Amino acid sequence: MKPFQFLAGVFEPCSARELGERARAAEDRGATSFVMPDHLLPQFAPVPYLAAVAALTERLRISAFVLNNDLRHPAVLAADLASLDVLSEGRLDVAIGAGWNEPEYAAIGLPFAPSRVRQARLGEAITVIKGCFGPEPFSFAGEHYTITKHDGWPKPVQQPHIPFLVGGGGRRTLELAAREADIVGLAPRILSGQRVDPTSITWAATEEKIGWVRQAAGGRFADLAFNVYSSQWPIVVTDDLRGEARKVIDALRKRTGVELTEQEVIDSPHLFLGSIERFVEKFSELRERLGISSFLVGDLEDLGPVVERLAGT
Repeated sequence: MKPFQFLAGVFEPCSARELGERARAAEDRGATSFVMPDHLLPQFAPVPYLAAVAALTERLRISAFVLNNDLRHPAVLAADLASLDVLSEGRLDVAIGAGWNEPEYAAIGLPFAPSRVRQARLGEAITVIKGCFGPEPFSFAGEHYTITKHDGWPKPVQQPHIPFLVGGGGRRTLELAAREADIVGLAPRILSGQRVDPTSITWAATEEKIGWVRQAAGGRFADLAFNVYSSQWPIVVTDDLRGEARKVIDALRKRTGVELTEQEVIDSPHLFLGSIERFVEKFSELRERLGISSFLVGDLEDLGPVVERLAGT
């Protein structure tokens, strides 16, 4: 089994001094990485945030969670990412997805293409980014990007390449992750109207997604790591697990019309509920039975004791 990886972060704007204090505290508690989402919301932009974290810590890896491919040209993004890898002395992970939050696109007049187009664009972008990281000029002619004898600089510290995390909830994106990523981010499936399909956060749905990855990855599968994060409900540390599960069931039914069972909620890899002992048990079970070893745990206010217990194991 792969060692546990815990991704922490500070998601609201703050001073560099406070950011450094909180990042170093997470580092001391055993967090593996410090991350920042990539949204046009009240938050930091990921690149300067990650540069600051790199400068203010010694061991933490840094990553977006995850970059929206549609917001930047991949050759420009590759230069930013390689710069972060150099500045951090090789502590960057490249985490990227196809983009999903349609209101952000509308707010800046960016066309929101069908999912198959965004997924195809993501696949080409990964090829371009990896090409920019390579040792010599490269060319690429795709449907969405054209690169002509471009030599990307700077070159990353990590060789032969920076680890990639590719996240998604649909089969096409997960099959792309199986072929191109080192870490596969398992996400809920987004329906039309930006609605999450509650059935896609269950244990059974997660097993199905991992099966898609296994089939597409072939001989790479044993080398892949899997990541999950809390979705549709905040992280709740409680001794009343079943009572909290019933709250989730009621809220999801009202929001989506779908009613999960109590056990589906309790077992869901995307619902982080229960006592500290329950979290230790659940994360261990997810790793043992599904191979999920990477968890986004936020600011550690709630799950710090869990990270301290499991970090390094």
